[in-house]
Amino acid sequence: MDILDLISLLIFLSAAFTLVNITYLKLPHTIGLMAIALVMSIVILLLGLIFPSVSDLAIQIMEDFDFKEVLLNVMLSFLLFAGAMSINLRMLLQEKWPILILATIGVLVSTFIVGTLMYYAFTFVGFEITLVHCYLFGALISPTDPIAVLALVKKANLSKNLEIKIAGESLFNDGIGVVVFLTIMGIDERGGADSFDALEVAGLFAREVIGGLGIGAVFGYMGLKLLDFIDNDHVELEVLVTLSMVLVCARLSEMLHVSGPLAMVIMGLFVGNEGRGDEFASATGEYVYKFWHLLDESLNAILFILVGFEMIVISQSFVVDYFALGLMSISIVLAARFIGVALPIGIMKRFRHFEKNTVAILTWGGLRGGLSVAMALSLPDSIAEKDLILSCTYCVVVFSILVQGLTIGKLIKS
Repeated sequence: MDILDLISLLIFLSAAFTLVNITYLKLPHTIGLMAIALVMSIVILLLGLIFPSVSDLAIQIMEDFDFKEVLLNVMLSFLLFAGAMSINLRMLLQEKWPILILATIGVLVSTFIVGTLMYYAFTFVGFEITLVHCYLFGALISPTDPIAVLALVKKANLSKNLEIKIAGESLFNDGIGVVVFLTIMGIDERGGADSFDALEVAGLFAREVIGGLGIGAVFGYMGLKLLDFIDNDHVELEVLVTLSMVLVCARLSEMLHVSGPLAMVIMGLFVGNEGRGDEFASATGEYVYKFWHLLDESLNAILFILVGFEMIVISQSFVVDYFALGLMSISIVLAARFIGVALPIGIMKRFRHFEKNTVAILTWGGLRGGLSVAMALSLPDSIAEKDLILSCTYCVVVFSILVQGLTIGKLIKS
């Protein structure tokens, strides 16, 4: 199938699955779409036992539509920019320290805990794996997925302060998580822990983070000034400006080896309508916001359908022991998330107020999604444990979205 056929198929499935969910399931939008895609994946795999050509065709289609390439290099930039546009900048600045600490220290603590405990879990089940590769798994599974979290937060009845903490943390720890993942990947490619150079690693981390924030701020400010200069009657020009900002900034970030996700978040905060000063209050027209909201909803639908269908590919290398490790991974990731949230919040409570059940809500509401799957798929084939890591990642993501996503509302109301 060529790219046009694949896009047509995904858009058709998005519309069909949305209709089924709205009419019959009535689940939260993204959760419902993923659940339907998972059920269809299981049906296809069962039919494949009788008619092998069915599953072979499905596998071929999924392989043609390279999930990691589509998400990491295409969809992620648009989704993060659109998500950041909907954040209230003034409230985000009021909660900047909790968000910054949770997005950095929280992710690093969780990465270390997950990597260490999974090393012993793999050994217990009988799989040999290096500690560096366990930390790779910790890095890709520790950041909460902003795409999944923002979709959840918009529907939850949370206080504004808690809502901005969850949304802000998910946006920034996504970028930090990708940087940590790439840093550990660099260590592994250089020969593992034996070749570890603290200064070199710190420099790489700082360049990715500071560079991403800097280029996002430059593009965001310049874009905002340009939008302010353009008359809001020229809707098509405003839309083209924002689209070009995302595409050019993402490409430039890749060329300069700085964090594209962080650049998208900062740029989206600059351009967004919410919480800006009077000087640029009307710079971004209403139709631009509606365009990005529509694009965000459409890409979200496609993404969660792809996550559900990715089961068809992952199942080809799945064995029973992987399922046992997947269940262990879920418990370990949740425990690490709890510690990564409770530890910094416990310290910050001495200086500022946190709402009741903040730790519990942040822990259970920290959903993992397509980004974790994409990073696991991006692991080089030279890593012998790639299939094992991918299977554990998928188990955590499915549990996170279906179980945590469907039950977080009850926790919020309690």
